[in-house]
Amino acid sequence: MPVSTTDRLADGASDAGAGAAVPIVATAAVPARRRTIRRVAVALAGERGAATAEYAVATMAAVGFAGLLVVILRGDEVRGILTDLVRNALTVG
Repeated sequence: MPVSTTDRLADGASDAGAGAAVPIVATAAVPARRRTIRRVAVALAGERGAATAEYAVATMAAVGFAGLLVVILRGDEVRGILTDLVRNALTVG
């Protein structure tokens, strides 16, 4: 952030008895900071939308797995195994 104060004078004299204060601006830091910000922005521009793509891939994998489970669980043999499992779990003694 550029330093801009009217409290200090460029020659280091005090404000007492002096005329208008001359602002001191750190000019060397401003271009360097802008270059750094630009470098970061360019580096991050390639990552734009990456999180959305990852969510899309994870969602498609979950849908595929759910479809596979539906196909497996519709079979008569699996249905019988699950029914027996639930009956045994609910049977007392």
